[in-house]
Amino acid sequence: MQNYLETAVAALVAAAVALFLVEVVHRLTRRFGRRSQLLTELTDHAHRPFQVAGTVLAVQFAVRFSTGYAVGESWRRLLLHLLVLGVIATLAWLVAALLVVVEDTALARFRVDVPDNRHARRVRTQVVMLRRLTIAVIVILTVGVMLMTFPSVRGIGAGVLTSAGVVGVVAALAAQSLLGNVFAGVQLAFSDAVRLDDVVVVEGEWGRIEELTLSYVVVQIWDDRRLILPTSYFTSKPFQNWTRTESAVLGTAEFDVDWAVPVQTMREELRRLVEGTELWDGRVCVLQVTDATGGMVRIRALVSAADAGSLWDLRCLVREHLVTWIRDNRPTAMPRVRTELGDSTSNLPWQWVQPRRPVRRLSDTEAPDDARVFGGSDDGDARSEAFVGPEETRP
Repeated sequence: MQNYLETAVAALVAAAVALFLVEVVHRLTRRFGRRSQLLTELTDHAHRPFQVAGTVLAVQFAVRFSTGYAVGESWRRLLLHLLVLGVIATLAWLVAALLVVVEDTALARFRVDVPDNRHARRVRTQVVMLRRLTIAVIVILTVGVMLMTFPSVRGIGAGVLTSAGVVGVVAALAAQSLLGNVFAGVQLAFSDAVRLDDVVVVEGEWGRIEELTLSYVVVQIWDDRRLILPTSYFTSKPFQNWTRTESAVLGTAEFDVDWAVPVQTMREELRRLVEGTELWDGRVCVLQVTDATGGMVRIRALVSAADAGSLWDLRCLVREHLVTWIRDNRPTAMPRVRTELGDSTSNLPWQWVQPRRPVRRLSDTEAPDDARVFGGSDDGDARSEAFVGPEETRP
């Protein structure tokens, strides 16, 4: 009985000493690591697993060295086996916590709350994917090591290795879809095809990449719905990525109006509108006639914004303002269907009506800057250069 009491006291003393030493290390690290992001993260996130792992390890050593009187006893083997399993599990927890701390410290250097955050979002995507992968690997290895502590498992190890080829083939066939998604997730993380917070259009829906895992991707649609797709979707099907190279994007607002529309006046009204709103980033403001068939004239207003959300609001603002402007100031430009009746000689009244005031006409080669998408400004010239092939020559 006295031997059992000594073992219990030794275990309690070892646990107390371990807790005391861990607390000393914790306080010293907190005190001297105030200016270090890594040490601060360590004291906040790794303290609890370090405390548990140190305590279990100390108790395991205390029990092992204080139970020499019970060598060969079944209860000693069982207790030490349980403690060894606890040490393996807590050490795995500590390693996972340390990896998470390192990853969080790396992420803290890259801010995503700035306008040009493409590189930061790329690093964040890769780190998040690596975190999920490393934790999964740690869990699998931990379970494997814990199983190998059982003699029966070690005894069947040779048979398992012998049949590993057949089992591997069967498992690969059974988990083909799952493994395909896992490899697709790793590919997405390092190919830079899609990143967290990227604005995309998939399955006809416009949204933002909210979550990216090894098996699925969550797209937050603009109306707060969630579209969940397997990661293999983004490696096997086409999709639009609006923020692939930068956050700034272009958008259009199209109008079908009558041939009587004053295009230049409407162009000037568009310019006046965008210059008075903070949604416009000052890069592109172009109004062009893109089609003139079917009795209508199609006018396209092309504007730019710093991000997709601002662009959405800006496009809606352009539509609302120009629709109101046409209705109130140029009602003759509203879409309509004409029925004209001529006299016996097929003469129509509008053929001899003279304009009330002379209209300034641009020459055939003259075009204002806000009537050109490819040219007229630094951004337009850069866009024009991007669409000229290597063997083409500019006129």
